[in-house]
Parts: sequence; C-alpha cells; structure tokens
Amino acid sequence: MLFLTLLGLSSTWLFSLAGAAPLDVISSASASADVATTAAAAASWPFGPFVTSGRDIKNANGETIVFAGTNWPGHGEVMIPEGLQYQSIETIVSKIRSIGMNAVRLTYAIQMVDEIYANNGVDITVKKAFTQALGSANGTAVYNKFLAKNPQFNDATTRLQVFDAVAAELAKQHVYIDLDNHMSRGAWCCGTGDGNAWPGDVDFNEANWVRGLSYMAAHAKNWPAVVVQSLRNELRKPDQTPSLAYTWQRWYTFVRKAAIAINAANKDLLIVLSGLDYDTYLTPLVQGTAFTPGTEVFNPSVDFPGFGTNKLVLELHNYENSATSCSGLQSSMQSKGYQAMHPEVSTTKHVMPVLMTEFGLPQDATTWQGVYATCIADLLKKEKGGWFIWVLVGSYYVRQGTQDFDESWGMLTHDWSAWRSPSYISGGLGSLIAATSSG
Repeated sequence: MLFLTLLGLSSTWLFSLAGAAPLDVISSASASADVATTAAAAASWPFGPFVTSGRDIKNANGETIVFAGTNWPGHGEVMIPEGLQYQSIETIVSKIRSIGMNAVRLTYAIQMVDEIYANNGVDITVKKAFTQALGSANGTAVYNKFLAKNPQFNDATTRLQVFDAVAAELAKQHVYIDLDNHMSRGAWCCGTGDGNAWPGDVDFNEANWVRGLSYMAAHAKNWPAVVVQSLRNELRKPDQTPSLAYTWQRWYTFVRKAAIAINAANKDLLIVLSGLDYDTYLTPLVQGTAFTPGTEVFNPSVDFPGFGTNKLVLELHNYENSATSCSGLQSSMQSKGYQAMHPEVSTTKHVMPVLMTEFGLPQDATTWQGVYATCIADLLKKEKGGWFIWVLVGSYYVRQGTQDFDESWGMLTHDWSAWRSPSYISGGLGSLIAATSSG
C-alpha cells in the first residue's frame, strides 16, 4: 500500500489493471471497514457523505450545504493545477478561504489517466510534464520556479501527487471539491472544433472517458474534500465529426453509463449532470420531456439504480455578458434549468439541486456593476444555489499556444499574489459569498 501511495495510486488500481471494475471485488471485512469509515467521516468535516433532498444538498447531519466557490483549472497541457510556479498550494488555498469561499471546482484531463494506464500504472513526473508542454528550456525554468514555491516536491513527484497535495490542502482549510473532467486531451477548453466536444469525437474516446471517471472517483476516496464529481464540461456539437448523433437521446445513453461507473467506484459522491450546447440548458431533465429523437424520458430512480434519487445534481453555465434585461436573463435561466429548484412550478417534473458551475466576467473596476454580473448574483442569492465563478487563475502555464498566458477574467493577478479587481472582491463577489455560502 505504501508503494501504491507513493505512486499516487489507490489499491483499486490493481483491480483495474486486471480488467475488473475497481470495486468489483470486495470482502465483507472491507465492507465493514467502509461502514466504519463513513461513520467516522460524518463526525468530522466535511460531515459526509452528502445527499440530495429535493432542491437542496445535505450533509450527513442534515444541514443544507451551499457551495460558493471558484474554478481552479488543472486540465491544460501540463495537467497539474495552474499557478504553482508563482505561489505555493497553501498560499493559493488561503487566498480562496480569505474571502469566505468554501468550494473549488478542480478540473483535470482524461489524458492524464490514459497515460497512467499506458505506463503500467505509473504516472509521469511533473518535471517531464513541464518540459513536454513548454519545451526543454522554458519547461525547465518554470519547473524550477514550481519547486522553489513548493519545496515539498522533487524530481520524482508525479502529476497526480500534485493533485493529491492540492486536495489535501483544500481539506485542511475546509474547502469542498467538485472534481470536474474538463477535457479528454489536455488543452484549453472549449470549442466545437477542438476534437473534445462529444463522445466519439477525434480526442473523446468514450470508453477511456468512462474508465478515467471511474479511476478518479476511486482515487478521490483518498481526498476527504471531494464531495462532488462532474461528468464532463460543456458538451457541444462536434464539428470535426459531424456524423455523430448529437442528440438528447444519445446524451442519455452515455451519461447513464458514466454516472453508474462513478457510483460503482465511489458511492459517497454526488454526481453532476450537464446539459447540451455548452451546458446552457437542461430542460428535458427538469420537465420530463422526451429525449429526442426518441421517446425515453428522465427516470432517475430506475435508470440510475440505487443513487438516482439522492445523488444526482444538475449544473448550468451562463456567459450572457451582453445582457441588458435582468428579468429576461433570469426568466431564461429558469426555463433552461432553475425550474428544478421550484417544485411549485407546474412544468417542473423533477426537483433537484442546480449548481452554476461557470459564470464569469472581466476582472476590472467596473464590469461587475453591470447588468450581467449583478443579475447573476441576484439570481444566485434568491435561489440559494451553489456556484463556482470562472476563474481563479491569474495566468496559465500555457493557453492556446501562448505560454504564461495572462487571464483578464482571473480573480488573481498574473503572479497570483493579489486580487485583480479588489472592488469586485469587496463589493459584488463579497456580497454574493456572504449571502450564499453555507457549510
């Protein structure tokens, strides 16, 4: 076990190498241990496992939990969480906590898991990851900065071990994690022509995706802060492979398969379902209309056996930054998914929690005072719905071919040392955090 831990692997890896699902083999003794572990977890933070109860997320003590957080990408070409060449993990997490945020949507690429499988269960080192992504000279220079800010690591440290350390620090500072698969191939997301849009697309191997979700779900048992796992970021029309069936009917087929695989690997996790068109609408799930072009409808208790009624959560994204009417924007958001939070609405068939896992705006002195930002904040306050703003990062290791890319929408400055828009943090965002964060 120590050897596996040093590799950043769980014991379930042995089962997956042998061709079995991670939790296919379980003894009565280990089942008893799982029960004891769950009881112990409920007695301490994060007081899990979490469940859904109608429109709300509840911890094991029956308390309602509302996530108020940010996105911390780790799905780019280096395939480790961004910013660690500028600040330590502890410093970054402390910044998140300093303004009252209680959650992080931590992203990763399936490519990382694929490479672990291809390398007989051994992940590549961070040193190699930097040089592969940034070139020998730049990669070495950035890697040395990474070590200087995070001296607990060394040349033997793997990518997954960095994720382990980030997850451990988030747990230490009581920050929940939504573990989000953003891409299959490690790269910037998202576009309809990037080969990662839809299962069967050029870089989106469906079997590898489900395998990767299962692997990360099992590995997350070692991460107490992980209470939620998302299936995939922003499913969208696949321009590179237009012959693929881009339909709700096809969506339901692969989403069931993926969710069941996650639950089999880690029954404690909430599982997040996202919609079509960059996750901008969920109407068939909420209203129970047919998954076209077929006639099948959302039936969580039957189609997601054992967890469909208390583990499924919906997510929406919104980037309608040019909105001029708040009432129009909020009405649209209700019809696209937030009706699920309203059992009193006649067209609501399934009552479920809805998370806004992405919204965002330029981090300057004035944009946050406009219609879009104030309207989204007002919606989230009224709904008491969980949310994750895009994005924490001040800069990326590399984005769309540009190294050390500056992120003008990033909450932090380029070197991750300060808030890019102090007025937004103390004004609009601070008010939103205070009105929603719980747990």
